[in-house]
Amino acid sequence: MIPPVSSAISPPPNPLREKAQELEAAFLAEMLGHAGLDGLSGDFGGGAGEEQFSSFLRAEQAKAMVQKGGIGLSESIYRAMGGTDDHA
Repeated sequence: MIPPVSSAISPPPNPLREKAQELEAAFLAEMLGHAGLDGLSGDFGGGAGEEQFSSFLRAEQAKAMVQKGGIGLSESIYRAMGGTDDHA
């Protein structure tokens, strides 16, 4: 039996918007690092491993922030690069 087709079809991905979101995530990751969110502190923090992998944690936190709306930077970048308001 063929499964029913969903009535809510998502629009195709927009490469320009995706790049703008990647840029916002990179910016936020850098800002998280400068804000002192490099890793854990106390008994479980520190060491060479934390220094090497804390950037990956910040990058994933920044991506999650952008997926939840971010700070609006990606939309500004998108429009500055010639993108149109195609999802509103």
